[in-house]
Amino acid sequence: MEYVERIEDGDMLLSIILRNNFNKNGIEFLTPETFSQQLGYMKREKGYLIKPHVHQPVERKIFFTFETLFIKSGCVRVDFYSNEQLYIKSIVINEGDVILLAHGAHGFYMLEESEIVEVKQGPYAGESDKTRFEPVSEDEITF
Repeated sequence: MEYVERIEDGDMLLSIILRNNFNKNGIEFLTPETFSQQLGYMKREKGYLIKPHVHQPVERKIFFTFETLFIKSGCVRVDFYSNEQLYIKSIVINEGDVILLAHGAHGFYMLEESEIVEVKQGPYAGESDKTRFEPVSEDEITF
């Protein structure tokens, strides 16, 4: 298993999974600079200082909702679909894993009782933010 996995549909990056055993000194951003939500990893030694700072107002246009999930506990199957709602494949994410969902469609099945922390852009647009559809049948799931 890779420590950073990318799920793609052709040239479209659907998701980035940062596994709980990823370890690297310094800082690394895993997302393209063009993504409206950035996913980075940082490991710094004791005593390392990040100077206090304030983020300046920057106007941004966001066309798609990206979401990042932190699996606090449990085990979750993520089912990936194309923008046309065609099933692509599934992966399993576990406690300590982080997943950024960028493009395409996705669904989740809890393989165990799971706690998930979700971060996404706001403000929340309610049900107009998404189109729900029926999932692939269990006998069609592939990993």
